[in-house]
This record gives sequence, structure tokens and C-alpha cells, in this order.
Amino acid sequence: MNRRKFVRAAGSGAAVVAASSVAAPAIAQSMPELKWRMASSFPKSLDTIFGAGEVFTKALAEATDNKFQIRLFAGGELVPGLQVADAVQNGTVECGHTASYYYVGKDPTFAFETAVPFGLNARQQDAWITHGGGRELMNEFFQEYNIHAISCGNTGAQMGGWFRKEIKTVEDLKGVKMRIGGFAGQVLTRLGLVPQQIAGGDIYPALEKGTIDAAEWVGPYDDQKLGFNKVAPNYYYPGWWEGGPMLSAFVNLAKWRELPKAYQAAFENACGRAHTWMVSKYDAQNPKALRELVAAGTKLQPFPQAVLEACFKEANDLYNETAAKNPKFKKVYEQWKGFRAEQVLWFRVAEGTFDNFMFRASAQNKL
Repeated sequence: MNRRKFVRAAGSGAAVVAASSVAAPAIAQSMPELKWRMASSFPKSLDTIFGAGEVFTKALAEATDNKFQIRLFAGGELVPGLQVADAVQNGTVECGHTASYYYVGKDPTFAFETAVPFGLNARQQDAWITHGGGRELMNEFFQEYNIHAISCGNTGAQMGGWFRKEIKTVEDLKGVKMRIGGFAGQVLTRLGLVPQQIAGGDIYPALEKGTIDAAEWVGPYDDQKLGFNKVAPNYYYPGWWEGGPMLSAFVNLAKWRELPKAYQAAFENACGRAHTWMVSKYDAQNPKALRELVAAGTKLQPFPQAVLEACFKEANDLYNETAAKNPKFKKVYEQWKGFRAEQVLWFRVAEGTFDNFMFRASAQNKL
């Protein structure tokens, strides 16, 4: 036999064997097939905040060669949007996509996973969760609720919401019935506002019927889709209660611990993809939506400085009072507060200086 032909034949045969042995991911050859359900807190009509759940489930399936599939259900399809944490905790579903601050009625410590008034912006929240000890603190807290949390989206700084009447002074807040989530409602209660916890898909009817006088959701892109400008003309900013609100994948803790390590890693990586996708899409879509809202007659205006100062004072008083009587809240708050102080100091130096210069250039029509 010709030695050269034999070597060539052997080489090509080895290449075929090698190619066939790696054609399918190794994970697909040895891992179990799993089919889970994920309950979302959000309606399908909101293609970014609900869409992040779709990005996550698709990425997870692709990473595991469809061995690990999760079916996503919109808010209300399996459980009400504001009961996702309960469904995950008791095992009704294996996981959920939600905002942790919806559950401050259980314990105000839930808020830190998403956002607290006058807290962190989106990048600072990521820094705290990923490198500042936040993830360890929050998952230690969540263990009591049989939940393991993973970052899975961020909206960026939100707007201050839609009001039927103008807010010129702190007195104007008194008696206003407002849809507002999380810890912010407790802050505003101290100033006379009446907070209402309403899921995203139910806000418009309540505002249209006059059941509520004001509502906040996310920002221009979602708010335009929900049609709030049709029933409330005054659009305020900023949403001081949500400087960088993070969404989370809540996983039933027992189910999480049963997952093979490779699936845990795939799950976390898929959440990471959805996390980046969400905030970048909001940043890309909000400018156009805001221009269209203003062109259609929306009255865009900032909260008066006196209102912001009053809210800031009440927020800090509330945190101190809560920490004095809730050890779990105190543990997270004291660590988080120190991290916030360092982040704001750093952002004042480089980020803030750069941003403020560019803002002035924009105001002078130089961009």
C-alpha cells in the first residue's frame, strides 16, 4: 500500500471522526432534558421588558442544544403579575421574571434587588450586585423565601410618571391616587400621596376611569405603547425612585440546587444576555418615543426642586426608621449605603463632568 495515500486517508478519516465528535455540544450528549415554566410579571405588549424574558429563554435553549427549555408566560396567564415571587417560592413554577420591589409588602429588603428611591443608577446597580457584595447579600436574604435571584434586565433611569394635574408644590401631592411600585409609595405616603400597586397591563384602564389620578411605569417607549398620554397630559421627570431598576430571574431555590453546574452556568449566561439587551434597547428606543409624545401634546416638565428635596428627606428618614426595626433591612442598607456614597463620588469626577458638558452642548444645539 502506498504510504502517502495511507497517511492522507487516515488523516481525512480522523478529521471526519473529530468533526462528528464535536458537531453537537458536549453538554447535549450528557445532560438531562428539562422543561420548565417561567411566569413573567409583564404583558406581551411590552416588547422590551417582556421581551427580555424571551431573549433569556431563547439563549438558554441555544446554549444547551434545546436540552433545557423554559416556556415563558405573560403576567396573568399562569399567575397574576404581582404574585410571581409567591409562585416561585411555593413551586407553582420553577422560575419567574419580575421586579423584586413589587414584594416590599413581605419585607422592604426586597427593594434593594430592584431599586430604592435616590439609589443607584443602572451601572452602579450592576457594580453593587456583581462586585460590591450585593448579590451575596440579596441571595442570603432570598433563601428565607426559597428563591435564588439572578440579574435579568434593567430599564435605566425611569420617568416620574403621568399626572392629570400639575405638581408645582409638595402640597399638590396630597390626596393624589397614584400607581407607583416599590418603596417609593411609602415615601410619598409621608407627603400625603395615596399609592396604588397595579400591574402594568391594568394601569391604563385605572387611569382612564379615574380610579387613579397618576401613574408611573418605565419611560417613553413603554408609556407610549400603553397610551398614558391619552388620559393624563403632564409627564414628569425624573423617576427619582428608580435611578437604575433591575429586573431579576427568580428561581425556586430547591430547583436551582438540583440543576447540573453546566445548566446553572448556561442559565446565568442567558440572563446576562437578556440583561444587556434590555437596557440597550430602552436607551435606543426612548429618545424617538419622547419626541413623538411631546409632538403629540404631552407637557414634559421636571419635578420642582422643592418636591425633590422633600422626597429625598422623607426617603432617608424612612430608611433609618426601617433599619431601626428590621435587622435584615439594616444589614443590606448599611452596606449598600456606603457603596452608594463611593459610587456617587466617583461618578461626580468623570461621568458627571463629561455628561454635563455634553448636556450643555445639546442645550446650545451644538450636537
